[in-house]
Amino acid sequence: MASDFADWVRDRQRAIEDRLARWLPGADIVPQRLHEAMRYAVLGAGKRVRPLAAFAAGELTGAPGACVERAAAAVELIHAYSLVHDDLPAMDNDTLRRGRPTCHVVYGEATALLVGDALQALAFQWLSDAAAGTDASTQLQMVRELAIAAGSRGMAGGQAIDLASVDQTLSLPELEVMHIHKTGALIRASLMLGAACGAPLAAEARASLERFSGAIGLAFQVIDDVLDAESSTATLGKTAGKDAMQHKPTYVALLGAERARALGQELYSDALRAIESFGPEALRLRELAHFIVFRSF
Repeated sequence: MASDFADWVRDRQRAIEDRLARWLPGADIVPQRLHEAMRYAVLGAGKRVRPLAAFAAGELTGAPGACVERAAAAVELIHAYSLVHDDLPAMDNDTLRRGRPTCHVVYGEATALLVGDALQALAFQWLSDAAAGTDASTQLQMVRELAIAAGSRGMAGGQAIDLASVDQTLSLPELEVMHIHKTGALIRASLMLGAACGAPLAAEARASLERFSGAIGLAFQVIDDVLDAESSTATLGKTAGKDAMQHKPTYVALLGAERARALGQELYSDALRAIESFGPEALRLRELAHFIVFRSF
């Protein structure tokens, strides 16, 4: 990763961490325990890939920082809520997330359920706020975009397919359908929301960004599966090998680690081809794609 991209990542991570810390309700505000748990679930850890995707797409369209920050924060809340719920005993039953005990382990299952509910609602509050800095029509479209990505035709639907697929052997197309929903939908929304904060994209350019988002969303999951199989719990910050222990269908289970990593690199090439007509304003998108596919955590 080039040093200037590393600096860009650190700057954006700091910015989104600052906004999240300032905008989340304080732990001293009633109901204190719920707000404390919300802050625990969101702050202080994570790669912030989805906010980075929003920032990178915002550079493509010359978007003002204030709008992108709010969109990026909203997407991160949706992601954080999904992790809290996914970790619950009724779902993946995990006890470690981002290098520390999961939300329900610390605060109990009932509070963890409420944390997810509250974070999801707050995401749409932030995105619809007048301070978002864009016109009402664009704002409404952004709210719709995020709602679709989070719902049954997106992330929640993908999780439902995942839960129904335990002990099943899925074909490669079936696995892709699951992850287009479970992982890809929110990454796509991050990119489209970031871009929506700036100058409108022509139809052809928007289609190119859509293709990029599809390829890089799948690539993220492919590499995630490889890392889950090959990395340690300490490196990942979550329980390594959990998918195999729970007999979940993964790219590694289907293809083996070597072929799965090769697939991730093929998807990386597809992503770059999708945006090859863009100029230097797409530099961060290209660098982010490289980071996603060649990361080690």
